[in-house]
Amino acid sequence: MITLASGVSYLDLQFLGAPRIIATVVLHGPGGVALIDPGPSSTARTLTAELANAGIPWRDVRSIALTHVHLDHAGVTGSLVREHPHLRVFVHAKGAPHVIDPSKLVASATRLWGDDMPRLWGDVFPVPAASLSILEDGERIEAGGRDLEVAYTPGHASHHVSFYNADTGVAFVGDTAGVRLRTGGFNMPPTPPPDIDLEAWRDSVERIGRWRPQTLFITHFGPHAPSGAHLTDLADMLQLTSGLVKASLAREGSDESREAWFANEIRRELRRRMSESDAHAYEVAGRFDLSWRGLARYWRKKSDG
Repeated sequence: MITLASGVSYLDLQFLGAPRIIATVVLHGPGGVALIDPGPSSTARTLTAELANAGIPWRDVRSIALTHVHLDHAGVTGSLVREHPHLRVFVHAKGAPHVIDPSKLVASATRLWGDDMPRLWGDVFPVPAASLSILEDGERIEAGGRDLEVAYTPGHASHHVSFYNADTGVAFVGDTAGVRLRTGGFNMPPTPPPDIDLEAWRDSVERIGRWRPQTLFITHFGPHAPSGAHLTDLADMLQLTSGLVKASLAREGSDESREAWFANEIRRELRRRMSESDAHAYEVAGRFDLSWRGLARYWRKKSDG
């Protein structure tokens, strides 16, 4: 477990045995422990082992705060509540139905991942409604001895929220600030279907910026500063990737060929900036074909509307 500030740490879930793909935040104080985005069930053993190595038993973990309910961020939540019923789960109102009954979420993910679902994500169990604390926007919650401001930050997902702790100057922003696996590295916007909304995303980036956080914590992966430069870079990359997808839709051929063209353009950009192994890690964190599909769906809805 890596210390970010007093009472604020994070751990690497070693997703698929690879480092620096999925991070879980651990807030810890005299009042107990809270986790932000505990990850998928496939990494549950790593999560428990890392907490144990830090001297944190599950009886001390009081709450889980979810930026959103995608399986790489929240898939293990139902399993944890089943094993530790005292846990309280903070989730946005639009995400809560999919936590209470994850069948539609799992069906949607299965359409994307197919037979790889068990290996990637593991079991997905429901969370009892009584275990949930529902968020909308603008609340202040206490988690792990820290006061967190809540902001509704859609764009990547219609139910995405971000959390800000003024004492440490850290904003915990899930996927809203992109995928950046190394400090100063390429900042890839994760844009899988079905909820991508570029206008909402740009508004969310501006809203996070108004907190003026010293540090942004992103699930893929870890802390990044200065926050202003990071958010500006994310906005630029949203423009780049969405522009590539828009250009691909004007190309002759099938969606499969357009998808492949986009993925190859992103791979070329990554390999221009980093090693082959570091570039491949971005595809572990988020498939490029899925990013194409989310943005293609967005552009087609725009043209139909």
